Amino acid sequence: MKTLAKLPVTIVTGFLGSGKTTLLRHMLDNAQGRRIAVIVNEFGELGIDGEILKQCSIGCTEEEASGRVYELANGCLCCTVQEEFFPVMRELVARRGDLDHILIETSGLALPKPLVQAFQWPEIRSACTVDAVITVVDSPAVAAGTFAAFPDQVDAQRKLDPNLDHESPLHELFADQLASADLVILNKADLISPEDLARVRLEVAEELPPAVKVIEASSGRLPLDVLIGLGAGSEEHIDSRHSHHDHHHEGEDDHDHDAFDSISIELPQADESLLLDALTQLVVKHGILRVKGFAAIPNKPMRLLIQGVGTRFDKHFDRQWGADEARTTRLVLIGQELDAVQLEAQLRAALSV
Repeated sequence: MKTLAKLPVTIVTGFLGSGKTTLLRHMLDNAQGRRIAVIVNEFGELGIDGEILKQCSIGCTEEEASGRVYELANGCLCCTVQEEFFPVMRELVARRGDLDHILIETSGLALPKPLVQAFQWPEIRSACTVDAVITVVDSPAVAAGTFAAFPDQVDAQRKLDPNLDHESPLHELFADQLASADLVILNKADLISPEDLARVRLEVAEELPPAVKVIEASSGRLPLDVLIGLGAGSEEHIDSRHSHHDHHHEGEDDHDHDAFDSISIELPQADESLLLDALTQLVVKHGILRVKGFAAIPNKPMRLLIQGVGTRFDKHFDRQWGADEARTTRLVLIGQELDAVQLEAQLRAALSV
């Protein structure tokens, strides 16, 4: 009887809007015949990232794409790992003779350490190994001090009290995603100056074990051989990686992710300029961290993909609307202490819909 080799798994983590989905699409577009299964973990009710990945040009039909993209909804993998992750992995393990690799994209609010520890479970450990944890960093956001509550004060007082760096739950989460990394990608490196990029590299290095490699990228464009085949065996050493949340998930009910809200809004067709202006105003007024979704633009046969981090928005028409598909605008807003009713009302008022 043939003994199957362990199936390598790459876990892609990173903060909201860092470019994880773009990186995965690039990996799938350049799979070079590799048979890759994808697990997408959404934060929010709409499967936005899963839909984006299903549009990748890997030469498969829509039915085949749906069969290889497994979406785990309702929060981060560390919270749902026992309820949803294990059955999906068990199905993939049963098919591992048909697969070459598994890619897992965590939500932007996920803690990677508990997920990696799940690969220590006997039924998974015997069949799979974590080839690497890749943490994707939004370089412009880090350069702007997004991950500290008071960036200027923290920077001035860092040497006096390093703990001030972690006053913000966002920075704490960012640090924990780095603590589990086997490879760090400083993404969007082309959008900041060389001086700012050097500062980002130094800040990231403070949170990393010395052996972890840090590389730069633009739009996640890197050779596939740089991203897979690392053979890190992360599950073997993850317990020695310190994180700020090591005391969680031990019978406690509190969870830092409760500080984040995910609001889903559905709207009719909307003028592109009006919609982007309205979203920018909402971001500024309510401190929204992340916007993602699809918009229906009047008289346009294609769907507009929108992804925003702070007031920076990327957009492009990603595909034709289906013949039987309702042309509606669907958005997810992620932030802290968000009021869904108020946000939708303000957005509708701005759009006059």
